[in-house]
Amino acid sequence: MSEISVRLLEEENWSEYRDVRLRALKESPEAFVASAEEEQSYEESRWRDRMQRSRRLLAEEGDTVLGVVSVGSHKIAEEGIGELFGLWVDPARRGSGVARKLLEAAAAQARADELKQLIYWVGTDNGRAVAFASSFGFRPTDSRRPMEIHGVDDAEDAEELAMVLPLSNSAGVPTSL
Repeated sequence: MSEISVRLLEEENWSEYRDVRLRALKESPEAFVASAEEEQSYEESRWRDRMQRSRRLLAEEGDTVLGVVSVGSHKIAEEGIGELFGLWVDPARRGSGVARKLLEAAAAQARADELKQLIYWVGTDNGRAVAFASSFGFRPTDSRRPMEIHGVDDAEDAEELAMVLPLSNSAGVPTSL
């Protein structure tokens, strides 16, 4: 078995990102705000715009795509704060270290982009994700928001919890949460 590698996708890699994003939306629709049906109709220009707004990191083993994660700060007003989002790992590879590799690469990219903290919104009922994020160094905060989920009937009361990962000596919680 070859080693898992993670690479940063550039704008010209938009179709690779599109393919894994649509795969993730189809496989785990409950984990995303958008739907595969909605996003598969997007034009190339929209995918390219997404590539410019946030960093997209792809986990691979040889030529096989194993997962993806995004890091961006375009929705956060506070300087030096980024958000980790869109984390997805192929179900056959969950629990095999792919998510950890993606988070390590995302944190390294955020540091390279001079971010001081990463926010990761996790479903409050997703104990496995909360435990995983905590094991990586994310700390839970008191910030909650309603979870936006497509195609899930019993999600009316679902909430997300903001978890924060300090990337520097800064230990505070962002004020914009």
